[in-house]
Amino acid sequence: MYHEASFQVGARDVDPFNQCRPSSMMDFLQEAATGAAVELHVSREEMLRSYNVFWMLARIWYRLDTPVFWDDKLTVQTWHRGSGHGASMYRDFDIFRDGKTIGEGVSLWVLADAETRKLRRVSDLPEFDGTSGGDRCKSRMLPKLRMPVPLESVGERRLWYSDCDVNGHVNNVHYADYACDAIGLEEVGRGQFVSQVQIGYLKECRAGETIRLSAGRQDDTFYVQGDGDEGKPRFDAALTLSPLDNPHLGA
Repeated sequence: MYHEASFQVGARDVDPFNQCRPSSMMDFLQEAATGAAVELHVSREEMLRSYNVFWMLARIWYRLDTPVFWDDKLTVQTWHRGSGHGASMYRDFDIFRDGKTIGEGVSLWVLADAETRKLRRVSDLPEFDGTSGGDRCKSRMLPKLRMPVPLESVGERRLWYSDCDVNGHVNNVHYADYACDAIGLEEVGRGQFVSQVQIGYLKECRAGETIRLSAGRQDDTFYVQGDGDEGKPRFDAALTLSPLDNPHLGA
């Protein structure tokens, strides 16, 4: 069983290279996931009402075979892998343009108690019985990122009201923007496109806090970590850049 959603890349979704921002691509995937949850009657509102829990994104990854540009029309198909992973659940994605697969994605979700933030077992929920993607389920897992190179401080980021979502913490997609800023994508991205992104959400961030950003590079992959005032990681990210077939496309 899968859910399908369509998106058109608009002016607010593109960067200085006329390419779809990683944060917007992640937004498309999460919007598709939200639609799937509504279809399965496990939306945020229904989960709060029935179980006093809500969904939290733990990690997300996507890969693109080709850059995505302004005005492109995308179709995202998404399905879950079943509820046999205890407190977590994997959701997979395929990304299409003009009927052709151009990418894929994987996300890892957990259920948290609305009051205590303690994790609840997804496998206890009957709503997921018999509704997985079946043969379409991907095998890719999302372990915690390991930083293969030393990271250097690149600055701080103050978090504001405009960063936050309905749960009261920083919206998941904004971390992709923080990572792109940390590696200076406006410079290193010339003649290239972001072909892979993985982000891990390690601890909630809220308005009024400051995160300290560090970054490092190994070959074509950039690594980013954001630490809170207490000195502990709040998120980590890896972004891989690939050359454009025609560099003028991203000019």
